[in-house]
Parts: sequence; structure tokens; C-alpha cells
Amino acid sequence: MIIEDIINELDALEKEIKSFQTAMNVEELEKEIAKVDELSVSDHNFWNNKESKVMLKEQAVMKRKLEEWNNLISLKEDIDVLIELFREGEEGMEGDIEESINSLAKIVADFELKLVLSAQNDGNNAIITINSGAGGTEANDWAAMLYRMYTQYAERQGYKYDILDYMEGEEAGIKNAVINVKGPFTYGYLKGETGVHRLVRISPFDSANRRHTSFAAVFVTPEIEDDIEIDISESDLEIDTYRASGAGGQHVNTTDSAVRITHVPTNTVVTCQSERSQHKNKAHAMKILKSRLYELEIDKKNEEKQKLENTKTEIGWGNQIRSYVMHPYKMVKDLRTRHETGNVDSVMDGNLDPFIRAYLLYTAGIETDD
Repeated sequence: MIIEDIINELDALEKEIKSFQTAMNVEELEKEIAKVDELSVSDHNFWNNKESKVMLKEQAVMKRKLEEWNNLISLKEDIDVLIELFREGEEGMEGDIEESINSLAKIVADFELKLVLSAQNDGNNAIITINSGAGGTEANDWAAMLYRMYTQYAERQGYKYDILDYMEGEEAGIKNAVINVKGPFTYGYLKGETGVHRLVRISPFDSANRRHTSFAAVFVTPEIEDDIEIDISESDLEIDTYRASGAGGQHVNTTDSAVRITHVPTNTVVTCQSERSQHKNKAHAMKILKSRLYELEIDKKNEEKQKLENTKTEIGWGNQIRSYVMHPYKMVKDLRTRHETGNVDSVMDGNLDPFIRAYLLYTAGIETDD
């Protein structure tokens, strides 16, 4: 691509940046940030107030958004200077201009998504639960493939993650797993993964080489901060301990260190066996339970949402959000956004960005070229 064509790409990026300005409302952001700073100084009870933690968390998100906006504008201004030097006959500028415009294009695309991520818990860490559907070994293997896909995604993004629970299948794969993914806006990015995922392939477990269809459910909730109050009565809990097994638990399978907690009023069950200590496993399990109950409360206030339990119990036809076809052709297709790709291997290696982007823009009512 010649340098003039590259420079022309900047025109489209400038239009997008201008469209962000209204949504950003920089002046209002700066006022809100300053308001919290003033309260922290003038209100002597500010640091003892539970609401202050929420305010400081919201302020941190606003500061990060403002900083990213300023960085975007700064890069755009730097590119303008490079182009001006190029127009004046400065030699050796082409490579710098191309590299800078490519960087700006990526930043603009990321920034567009962050403007969409404005819900209360979008900035939180994410807790991903994967459950295999009916079908025994085949479904368990599919659940393990999804487990690998999400951990690969986390590694590609530079996110940290902890395995809170992992139960192997009898012959292969897993029955379920719980992954705590930690990073800025991980819940906001991953919340659209909630639903049933369908796989079509020639089964490696079928000696007749027949085509099989398998299902697994993915359930994504935000990690809820300790300062957010979720009323959980001890009398509503049934706590069982058992001997840990499988990945993450083999080193502790000589004691009853694994923990299962049932919240009786909602029939919500969570487990954890990732730690050597029963006490630590209970703490992790309570974190997962808190997250699930918080989502249930949010769901009650939003009548347009499908009940969260449906995605957990109906793992089969009619409920899938995405199909992964490996035979007789290769294609991954999201049934909500219609976004698709023929590069199945890339998706299974954690390249979920195009699907995440398509979903977030779709739910925000923003049209794309997909």
C-alpha cells in the first residue's frame, strides 16, 4: 500500500474519533472526577462511608477512560505532525506514519468498545463457568475444548486467571470448570459468552467416524467486590466437603478439602477444589456464590433478560448462541450477531476478539460491516 493510501485511511479514523466526542463528554467527566476528590477532602466521614468505595471505584474507571481518550488524541496529533513533515519533504517518514496509523486504528477500535461498556459491573473481573451437556464423553471433551479456548483467550490478552474448580469426565474432558479471569473490563468483554455453545464434528471417540453434535453451557458473572453487600444467611447454606480429584486437585486428594455450597432458597450450587486448604476453598466458593446471587438479583430487576437458570439447565437445541462446525465444512458462527469465520482453529486458540466486538456493538445497536 502506497503512503497516500495509508494517509487517506486517517480520514475515516478522524470521523470515528469525532463521533466519540459526544459520548465522551470530557467536561462532565472532569467535573465528576473533581467532585469525588473534593468530597474525599471536605467530608471527614468519607473514608468511613461504605458508599465511598463505590464512588472511588467509579472514579477510577472515569480516570482510566479520560486517560485513554487523552492518549488517543495525543497519538492523532503526533500523526498530524508526521504527515506535515512528510508533506514538507522530510525523508524516511513513511514507515513511522504507517506504523502510527495502524496503532491508531487499533486504539480507535478498542476505544469504541470501551464506550459501549458502561454497565455497572462491566469493569469487574469475570467468573466463567463451563458445564458439559448431555452426551457423556463427547460433551465432556467439548467442554474441555471451551475451557482451553477461554484460558488461551486470557493469555492472549495478558489477563491473569485462577482455576477455582475443575471436574474431569470419566473417560475424557471435563464435566465442569470455573475460571476467574482478572483484568480491566474482563466481565464487560466476556459477558456475551453466556449461553449454549454447539459443536459439530467427526467424533474422535467414534470408531465408525460418524458426525456428532455436542453442547456445553458457558455462564459468565462479574466478580463482586467485598464492599458490595449481598445478604447471605448461614441458615440458608448447606456446606459439604469431599475429597478433591482431577486437575487442580490431585495434590490434595488424600483429605476432604473440596467444598460444595448450596444456597437453599435459590437452589444455587457452587464448588471449589483448587486449593490445598478447605478454608481457602470455602472462601473461593463463597465468592462464586456471591457473584451468582448478585446476578440473580440484577436479573429480577430486568424483565427483558432470560432467566439465568435457563442457560444453565437447558443445554441443547434451541438455546445455542454460537455454532462451531468442523465437519463437513469449517465455520464458527454467532447466531445472534451473524458474525462468522472459517478459521475455526484460530477461534479455538482463543482469538475471540471479533466475536466479542460484534456482540458488544450489536447489543449497543451499532451497525457493523459483518
